[in-house]
Amino acid sequence: MEIASGILHEVPIDIKKALKTNTDILERWNKLTPIQRNEWICWVTIVKKEETRAEHIHRMTEELLEGKRQPCCWPGCPHRRPSAQKWFKKSDK
Repeated sequence: MEIASGILHEVPIDIKKALKTNTDILERWNKLTPIQRNEWICWVTIVKKEETRAEHIHRMTEELLEGKRQPCCWPGCPHRRPSAQKWFKKSDK
């Protein structure tokens, strides 16, 4: 099954691996809007530590199964919404 991407961000390999582990997760992912997928990708990839990134991927898969469509308490992708950049110290990505 194909893995749909976001509007600005491509799906990184580690997220692809997590999505492929469960067909329910992958189906839910592909039913998200491109903006919602973009928010999940950015939320996972913007962190600096590998451990935090792994935690975000785990939480993403759990929350997708629960029916959540975007990360909770996330100000939004600073790459897509310049107004969200104020919540991040420095976003050069």
